[in-house]
Amino acid sequence: MSLNSKKPRKRSPLRIAGFGAIVFFALIGFTLTTLFFAVKLHITNDPGAVDFNDRYFQEIKDKYGKSNYQDTNKMAIREAVMFSQIVALSKYYPENALNILNAFYKSHNLSETERMVDIVNLHMQDIKEYSSAIEEIKKDVKIERKQKLSGSVFAWMNISEWSDFKIAVAKDKALIDSVANLTKVEPRLIVAVLVGEQIRLFNSDREAYKRWIGPLKILSVESTFSLGVTGIKATTAEVIEKNLRDSLSTFYLGPQYSHLLDFRSDSIESERFKKLTDFKNHYYSYLYAALNIKQIMMQWERSGFTIADRPEILATLFNIGFEGSVPKANPMVGGATILIHDASYTFGAIAFEFYYSGELYDAFPFKSVKFDWKNN
Repeated sequence: MSLNSKKPRKRSPLRIAGFGAIVFFALIGFTLTTLFFAVKLHITNDPGAVDFNDRYFQEIKDKYGKSNYQDTNKMAIREAVMFSQIVALSKYYPENALNILNAFYKSHNLSETERMVDIVNLHMQDIKEYSSAIEEIKKDVKIERKQKLSGSVFAWMNISEWSDFKIAVAKDKALIDSVANLTKVEPRLIVAVLVGEQIRLFNSDREAYKRWIGPLKILSVESTFSLGVTGIKATTAEVIEKNLRDSLSTFYLGPQYSHLLDFRSDSIESERFKKLTDFKNHYYSYLYAALNIKQIMMQWERSGFTIADRPEILATLFNIGFEGSVPKANPMVGGATILIHDASYTFGAIAFEFYYSGELYDAFPFKSVKFDWKNN
């Protein structure tokens, strides 16, 4: 080895780290500069895509933007077309049909609901039967009316007293629900017989209505021939009580019901009267009414004739009394004649129209089971 040869110089760690930092920051600078020019030159822009159905969406926008489309004289035809299309849709997609219908009833916005139908129709174009049905609906629906009808189709629900009644009965919802839970009778059925009894008393010409019922929005409590808000006669109340205890009666509901109307004193008539005519608490009026219609239902069930789904028959029999409850194949709707603003109705018809009117539905909806009688 030569004495003049030089040994390789060692690089210090600090120098290596410094060099690496320079390279690192240079790369960052290069990257940022590249990105800057890419943005400036729009190289990074996403060109996107035009939706295949853009033309359809534009047609929807143009249709609802036309001023003549907002013509109120054509509202009836538009509503008829919309409902018909929802019916057609329900045969294929009942869930979508229900969503659209629910949206309309909550918003009452016809144009928005029509858009809901239109966007569904876009996805139904491949179903020829449906598309054909929609086209026929649009061509065939023709409605002419000179004026928009207001109020209810049930004339007796258009009186001011009916509005007062709805406020009054809503105050008793908790009591009615409590009785329904105890007796296993649908709350709406209880209200149906209450309507028949109360509507004839909600008369603006009556002094009681002018002084208390109308101004205070309360139910009328009877205390003479009939008792309480549901109009239970004293003799009928006695029969209801007897049927609860008589296991041999065709009206018997079972041992779990036998003590529901027990008395605490020996003055039975006085105690019964006070329970039924309590102005502040209508609980027993509803309890007697519920047990009454359930006993009638049970009698008919045992005889082989089901009327659990016949509110009009139950109300009729509730009105005419136990003596008129004779199970048969074709019972008739009727009962006492009720005069409402110069128009005559029967007790059974009033109960039936209310039950299926949709009025007070939020407070008293339909139940899947009207009576829980199988567990008696």
